[in-house]
Amino acid sequence: MILIRSPRENPPVSSVIEAILFDCDGVVLDSETIWDRCAAELLRRRGIAFDLERTKPLITGLSQQAGILLLQEQYGVEGDLDALVAERLEIIRGLFEREVRFTAGFPEFFAERVRGRYATCIATSMPEELFAVADRRLGISRFFGSRVYFPTHVGGRAKPAPDLFLYAARQLGVPPDRCLVIEDSPRGIEAARRAGMPVIGLATTHGKELLGEADWVVGSFGEIELP
Repeated sequence: MILIRSPRENPPVSSVIEAILFDCDGVVLDSETIWDRCAAELLRRRGIAFDLERTKPLITGLSQQAGILLLQEQYGVEGDLDALVAERLEIIRGLFEREVRFTAGFPEFFAERVRGRYATCIATSMPEELFAVADRRLGISRFFGSRVYFPTHVGGRAKPAPDLFLYAARQLGVPPDRCLVIEDSPRGIEAARRAGMPVIGLATTHGKELLGEADWVVGSFGEIELP
């Protein structure tokens, strides 16, 4: 167990940590740029240019349905919601099969600083079938076993609702305030804070200025101090 002290001044957070809960996209997997290309391709097929700077902060961490609804609202994409979700998944699946990889430093961080010292899991809004693609390509299960939790485990309630993190804590048998979350998105950070868990913001997807609600903000796994 480790003692975590937050640099946040109002109020400070102090917790004894027994478990680490990892987000997947942008934390375990270096996949957020793949999602960007997926959105760009979906729009390109309709003759629409993707505005990354405008859309990225809004779409990261959304469920598949919510992500399509955002694209429809922002870009006027027409069509059946379920059909658009299926098309988006088809595009991203092909990209994952060819290109998805671990976030730089994750395997070393887990092997050297985490394994055998903390209970661990993934708590992610990623579609389960897409996680299966990444697992086949990279072998994520060798790190987490079957401890991978999705919104389907909590009635579809995705982040920023706290339900997924609270469910994961129950599955690990660890009180929420003894679970440390590693997240890359403002929605994920909000979910962790609503769950009563200390949270590290990993600036792999967004600039550090967008992760200010985290208890710490770091640029890489190498900056995370776990004694």
